[in-house]
Amino acid sequence: MYPFKLVVVDLETTGNSPKRGEKIIQISAVIIEGGKIIDQFTSFVSPGKPIPAFIEELTGINDDMVKDAPAFHEIAPKILEILDQGVFVAHNVQFDLSFLQAELEEAGYNPFKGPSFDTVELAKVVLPSADSFKLSELSNSLDLSHVRPHQADSDAYVTAEILLYFIEELSKLPMVTLEKLYKLSYHLKSDLSLLFDGIVSEKQRHVDDLPAEMEVYRGIALKKKDASPSDEAPMDVLDPEAFNIEEYLSRHVPFYEKREQQIQMMEEIQNSFYESKHIVIEAGTGVGKSLGYLWPSVLFAKQTGEKVVISTYTIQLQEQLLRKEIKLMEKMCPFPFKTVLLKGKNHYINLFKFEQSLREDETQYDVVLTKMQILVWLTRTESGDSDELNLTSGGQLFWNRLKHDGWHLSHTKDPWVGKDFYLSARKKAQEADIIITNHAMLLMDMVKESSMLPSYDHLVIDEAHHLEKSARQHLGVVLDYLSIKFTTAQLGMLDHKQLFYRLDQMITGHSVEMGHHPFEIDARIGQFYQDLEEAMTVLTSVFYKKAKKRHGVQKIQLRITAEMKKSSYWQPVIMAMERVISGMKYIEKECQNILQEIKDKKLKLADKEKALVEEFHSFLVDWSELKMNLQRVFIKDFDDHVLWLDGDTRSLPNSLSIQAQPVTVDRNLQDEIFTKKKSVVLTSATLTVSGSFQYFLNEIGLAGMGVKKLQLSSPFDYNEVSRLFVPTDVPEIQQVQAEEYIEAISSHLIGVAQATKGRMLILFTSYDMLRKTYELMKESGLLEEYVLMAQGITSGSRSRLTKNFQRFDKAILFGTSSFWEGVDIPGEDLSCLAMVRLPFSPPDEPVTQAKSDILKAEGKNPFSAHSLPEAIIRFKQGVGRLIRRSSDRGIVIVYDRRIMTTRYGNAFLKSIPSMEMREGDLYDLVSWIEDWL
Repeated sequence: MYPFKLVVVDLETTGNSPKRGEKIIQISAVIIEGGKIIDQFTSFVSPGKPIPAFIEELTGINDDMVKDAPAFHEIAPKILEILDQGVFVAHNVQFDLSFLQAELEEAGYNPFKGPSFDTVELAKVVLPSADSFKLSELSNSLDLSHVRPHQADSDAYVTAEILLYFIEELSKLPMVTLEKLYKLSYHLKSDLSLLFDGIVSEKQRHVDDLPAEMEVYRGIALKKKDASPSDEAPMDVLDPEAFNIEEYLSRHVPFYEKREQQIQMMEEIQNSFYESKHIVIEAGTGVGKSLGYLWPSVLFAKQTGEKVVISTYTIQLQEQLLRKEIKLMEKMCPFPFKTVLLKGKNHYINLFKFEQSLREDETQYDVVLTKMQILVWLTRTESGDSDELNLTSGGQLFWNRLKHDGWHLSHTKDPWVGKDFYLSARKKAQEADIIITNHAMLLMDMVKESSMLPSYDHLVIDEAHHLEKSARQHLGVVLDYLSIKFTTAQLGMLDHKQLFYRLDQMITGHSVEMGHHPFEIDARIGQFYQDLEEAMTVLTSVFYKKAKKRHGVQKIQLRITAEMKKSSYWQPVIMAMERVISGMKYIEKECQNILQEIKDKKLKLADKEKALVEEFHSFLVDWSELKMNLQRVFIKDFDDHVLWLDGDTRSLPNSLSIQAQPVTVDRNLQDEIFTKKKSVVLTSATLTVSGSFQYFLNEIGLAGMGVKKLQLSSPFDYNEVSRLFVPTDVPEIQQVQAEEYIEAISSHLIGVAQATKGRMLILFTSYDMLRKTYELMKESGLLEEYVLMAQGITSGSRSRLTKNFQRFDKAILFGTSSFWEGVDIPGEDLSCLAMVRLPFSPPDEPVTQAKSDILKAEGKNPFSAHSLPEAIIRFKQGVGRLIRRSSDRGIVIVYDRRIMTTRYGNAFLKSIPSMEMREGDLYDLVSWIEDWL
């Protein structure tokens, strides 16, 4: 096999830093030779200090277990003997190796001098699409038994098994892929080039045939595309009347329970399609709305030969539809149908640009790792969609160079055009019955001249309560400091050796007379960078001066009103931005001329040069969009939009962003979707307020259009499975200082957490209150064995935090309004939901302010017309997080006494399913929880 001994090591320690006196409490080493595990050494280690409660909760190792264990210096010789002539392997090798070296040094031994492999780094290469590279999640996804996560013997053994799996997977890759990986692996952080060298040498000894499902094109191995032609005519076989859906459901859905609501939903959607009517459907949790709209959509598409487009809010839900519901539909359906998932073209890789990037000697770590990930991914992907890749943030930046932006030179000049993923996705969409997309793409299609979606007349919008917000975002502008810097820096002056330099060098190499003057353009680029720096400084100082007045608040949104635009301090911003935009126009025009000349002069370009031209064209698309957005925000009359600055005073200017959104989108949606399409189905679990759809219909422009309405209640018995509690011993927030309120809430929540044993999601409407409550609860020392995770404080995206929350038994998750929606934590993992305040938007939130101004001008009451219904829909979303399946049980605690003391409080209670409700103090609440949960 491979000529080296592999020693897979895992340590458990009292903390993260040996410098701060943290110690090893357990060590395990698994020895692999000849591709097999041959031995394992494990020992507890006496740390000479108590084990912290959090470490005990995490590892299950306590002071009793280590009290008679050897000290590290006693087992050091044994460890060195095991490591002798071996490769040190660990999952996150930097941590284990540096900790071990520190302990060896302290015990008076020489450090380990051999090579090391990091299985995290290797996992990123071998499994570029994995959701997570954490050990427990890798072992789960590979079905390896991991008996005691966070104990060294179990962790080391499972890491060894994962390593052997990775080696086997790499050995299956085509030779062309392995050779490229080997060359790139010299720039990785651990010594994995040794491993790639071994695998390549082994493979050279007996070269296998290429697997049937793969092909090699221009030196890159790809998975072959499925090229089955489509020749199906519409089906008249199925009479919808004679079609018994329940029969199919009971035959194919495990533990099928008939849901009247689901059947009714299917029938109503089918009728709407055939009658060319729009319909809004609120389907409570448990109705099974995905199947409720998929079935009639597939049936209608097959019977009429017309496409149905299904749009969801999140990419996660798109993937879930494809992986789960569509798979079930394919099993159930007595006929075949075609589904395609379609996204914007920037999601797809441009293979020509990637091929050329492999020829560059790039040593930057994230770029090298991303190239390796893409090489492996191309042997597996059918879609070429970047969402399948789990890239580092540096990898995301590199992807910007590879993303698809159409072609500048004729696309027939692209040698990869026959393998192009973007063209293939469009072709599949033309042939599909069902097209799944997301609101972003749907709305982008609405504003762009060239459409990516094929023509269609029937549309289903799932998670429709997000449509208005999505439309505001997509018809608006978001410019943030970091991405402005990133986009503009790609051009560079001649001495920066970026895009402009590379293009100029290419032209010089062809020694043709061109109409441009490189040094003149170079000077203007230099001037542009100075102007941009100045404009951003002026903008940051305006923001900082205004933000400083709000004491103690760090994340701030500052609305720029019509009055402010006329003020003396906003004028310098406008003037500075005018200079920036004027520079951008000049540079864009000159660069476009250069590209046009290259085309007109029909230069004989090498592949590397063609790829550079395409990359430059792609860059100019981004540049032009940035210029137009700056014009829209700072120069043009933007009266029907609300404009604001957003930032964190602790990290300016990096955190600064500029946003503009239309205040209302009802007319846009009406003109572009509802009047153009024959039938639109809008569905979600939360569309009504006190039983009425009126608020939702007004917001999206469907009011007065004679829409069918259907409200389907949840089949779950909420009285059986949930309870609502309103504490009486917490002060009303309006009557005390914020500090006093946060202290009261924190101590109450600590008591509740101890009663529910964690499993708790706490929702806030303000990030500042979340941060302060989190800090108080953490510092109290009363929740030592609990894992506290907070959005924006603990690292990780929303879905990453949710996953980690599910991993720990005693976990408490703190979230703000974005957590109210789209987080799915089924089952035992969540048993208590605490709402610190009713989810009203803060009154100074820019869009809320602007909507209030418009409603006041129309003589309406902004509170009852907008703030209240919006908060009720969010409240319903929050409560909906708790019960996701019929077997779930949970308790909702609402700390905001306005739900009981105000006239409008009842509107919140009437909008959620009826459940037993009580008021009382902490003592009542704790005993109620203990009885019930």
